[in-house]
Amino acid sequence: MERSSYRWFVWGDLNAFFGLMLDNVTNLVMLTGILVGIFHYPLEIVFSKMIPGTALGVLVGDLVYTYMAVRLARRTGRQDVTAMPLGLDTPSTIGIAFAVLGPVYLSSNDPILTWYVGMATLMMIGVVKVFFSFFGGWIQRVVPQAGLLGSLAGIGLALLAFLPLIEVFKMPVVGLVSLGIIIYTLLAGYRLPGNIPSVLAAVVLGTVLYYILGPLNLLGAPFKTPEMTLQVALPLPTLDFLKGMKAAIPYLPIAIPFGLLTIVGGINVTESARVAGDDYNTRNILLTEAIATLVAALFGGVAQSTPYIGHPAYKKMGGRAGYTFLTGMFIGLGGVLGYVSFIVDLLPVAAVAPILIFIGVVIVVQAFEVCPREHAPAIVFAFLPIVADLVLIEMGSMLGVLGGDISKLPADLAQTYRIVMVLGHGFILTGMLWGAIVAFIIEHRLQQAIGYLLVTAGLTFFGIIHSVMPNGDIYLPWLTGQNSPYLFTAAYLSLAALLYAFHRTSRGGGAELRREREF
Repeated sequence: MERSSYRWFVWGDLNAFFGLMLDNVTNLVMLTGILVGIFHYPLEIVFSKMIPGTALGVLVGDLVYTYMAVRLARRTGRQDVTAMPLGLDTPSTIGIAFAVLGPVYLSSNDPILTWYVGMATLMMIGVVKVFFSFFGGWIQRVVPQAGLLGSLAGIGLALLAFLPLIEVFKMPVVGLVSLGIIIYTLLAGYRLPGNIPSVLAAVVLGTVLYYILGPLNLLGAPFKTPEMTLQVALPLPTLDFLKGMKAAIPYLPIAIPFGLLTIVGGINVTESARVAGDDYNTRNILLTEAIATLVAALFGGVAQSTPYIGHPAYKKMGGRAGYTFLTGMFIGLGGVLGYVSFIVDLLPVAAVAPILIFIGVVIVVQAFEVCPREHAPAIVFAFLPIVADLVLIEMGSMLGVLGGDISKLPADLAQTYRIVMVLGHGFILTGMLWGAIVAFIIEHRLQQAIGYLLVTAGLTFFGIIHSVMPNGDIYLPWLTGQNSPYLFTAAYLSLAALLYAFHRTSRGGGAELRREREF
């Protein structure tokens, strides 16, 4: 009798639905804002090709998680089971837009090829997630948290916090008012009158200010009237991603770490749900997010789905299984019927950018709180390649004014651009490796550091990271006509040799050195 009395939809599901739904919409707003506002990508293709397939992935994932919650409730007889939240992964949605889709469009000026590459990259992410869902625990054990969380925090700092901050100051009144509400409530912990959801208040107030100040020419940026039309677009399965696979291969160093991070994050989220009382099967949670990602790619999507960190928060809101069902249906059907694209077009980027700034700040703070204190320098080292990619994006935009011709730059500036380019290529994987290496050195685990340096050297040799090619291609170094791949590889091997010499000459000194550092 207890099994049949589970109420999968209750009043608390409405509040939880709004939070999860708006989080997904925010990601779509930022994806559209980056592609259209920064790279001048055609808006029509975003709405008619990218969003419908991306939204379908969310629909599939949330419906499966809803079923899992109902099944868990029936099996355990518990009435308070909360479904695992699923939605678009914020770091990779922003990262793919900045590091894959935008650069491909700038170099090719072909919006359809860019879409193909986006699908192909997402398909590779999905395949990686399916494979590594069986090895998520092993990855979590062999890569120090400073590498995993440090590279993610670097994305939070550079791509999620800094770049949206630029959007805030493009419309300073709209942006700072919305940001102030986010800081006051989500960071400082205050509640708004009537317990109004803070994210809703920030977005609504910012949007109202946008439409009041825009016609008065008081925004600080051009005012755009939304089209106010619904663009119905039925996502259909397509193998067109195969047409973009060759061009997407160089972006494997970006795709693989994004997939790995959601796998590791999924493990952590499932453990968080278990502690909160909902014991889901980890492999099923991970496989669901992987399959949802593959479905999105097959139907034209360009952003991956992932289980969200906030399961305990949604449980505290009173959510059961209804909120994921509603979110999946709202986002999935909205992508088809066009009202999600309508909402995306209606909301100004400056009003939703503060949400991403908050997420970026939280990710950075989490890295320093969770990792051992002595690993703080390793986290900072993991930031640096992501900062290089940020600089590369900005320098690339400026270089575009010159027609992409590096020879038009002064010699010193041209050399700086090439170095920044090498540091930025494969930035996520590089950040993970650098963070891990420095963490191992700090712990005086030199053998592990040497092993990671050898792996880094191997990846560098073939351009998987530190590619010397302008578009980040993977290569056979002897075919590049350059000696840079050999020099960068030799640099890592030299550092490995130096650490080996230290390891041979200072055995037994680790404990003493560690004690000296503590005083």
